[in-house]
Amino acid sequence: MNNNIAVIGLGYVGLPLAVEFGKKLNTIGFDINLDRIHELKNGYDRTLEVDEANLKSSTQLSFTNDLEQLKQANFFIITVPTPIDKNRRPDLTPLKKASETVGKVLKKGDIVVYESTVYPGCTEEDCVPILERVSGLKFNIDFFCGYSPERINPGDKVHTVTKILKITSGSTPETAETVNQVYLSIIEAGTYKAPSIKVAEAAKVIENCQRDINIAFVNELSLIFERMNIDTIQVLEAAGTKWNFLPFRPGLVGGHCIGVDPYYLTYKAEELGYHPEVILSGRRINDNMGAWVANKVVKLLIHKGHTVNKSNVLMLGMTFKENCPDIRNSKVIDIIHELKEFGTNVEIYDPWADNEEVKHEYGVELIKNIDKKYDAVVLAVAHDEFETFDLSKISHDTTVIFDVKAKLSKEIIDARL
Repeated sequence: MNNNIAVIGLGYVGLPLAVEFGKKLNTIGFDINLDRIHELKNGYDRTLEVDEANLKSSTQLSFTNDLEQLKQANFFIITVPTPIDKNRRPDLTPLKKASETVGKVLKKGDIVVYESTVYPGCTEEDCVPILERVSGLKFNIDFFCGYSPERINPGDKVHTVTKILKITSGSTPETAETVNQVYLSIIEAGTYKAPSIKVAEAAKVIENCQRDINIAFVNELSLIFERMNIDTIQVLEAAGTKWNFLPFRPGLVGGHCIGVDPYYLTYKAEELGYHPEVILSGRRINDNMGAWVANKVVKLLIHKGHTVNKSNVLMLGMTFKENCPDIRNSKVIDIIHELKEFGTNVEIYDPWADNEEVKHEYGVELIKNIDKKYDAVVLAVAHDEFETFDLSKISHDTTVIFDVKAKLSKEIIDARL
């Protein structure tokens, strides 16, 4: 089979994948966002995951939002977002729409591979029926499917897509082997062929559930030790001298994976009549950390003699992680909302985030420059720029310094997680 690849969705996951395939195979990068297509054609990636030189080195890659061009492909990879709604239930809208798009151009013998994080069974139970309905073709007779969960780490320039071992799977043994071989053509770290699509789906979702629960554990420790007047980081450093102690740290749990994916598994579990105690308990702890930070800052303001109402607070960082422009599901907004509930004036500075995206997503704006002193400064995201920040220029004798990321010297801060 001569594979002509089409990658549907050119975000943090899809673009790096399309670029690597485009270095070796005929590849179409498809996205419904016309501005995104224009930017990529001009060598600019707003996510900063792929630089201009790397884009240009992908000589067999073309970008389009034209459905007609997708008809050239016979191996489709769907990499669209799988968010949750306001009730923390899976929102499959992008996935279903992408399936409809592919269904319109699907031909006999084609393979459709999903990379979006979902609950076990979603590919075959939710997506395949759409492909069948739109295309008029029969699953595992006329066309075939696979699942290969994304393992992109936004902002990480070391563990890039080709250097992370890739799980693959297929709807038939032959399809599984084809899918595996296609990915092996670009994945230097190798692949692991899962025995079924459901196993591959489950493996992905529990990766993030496991991290979520471990972070929830140390977040709960932080809540306990704060009441004991013990520094959590010092405790973890001491415990970390044991060879098998896991080096997790307390913090905000946001982003497109850890803060979202567990709800996909819990949704499916509850649909099957099982209430997952441990996973949801961890989620509750992590989802409440932003409000806890804000309340701690307010208490410190009061302790230092400030009137909380109208106090000026500077939030350093808005992205969900350091050295990356990704603002998806950033939990910094939870701190901001809680502080505003107390009547404080919150200003946000982040050299990595895009102001228009922040305004559209969260209804707040970034400041361009820091030109005054604040009553409280919260280091919310550990961008490299902030580690060398001269806090004395933006603080006074009674300024509260709260270090969410435990990156600042303990001598200059009032508290940290």
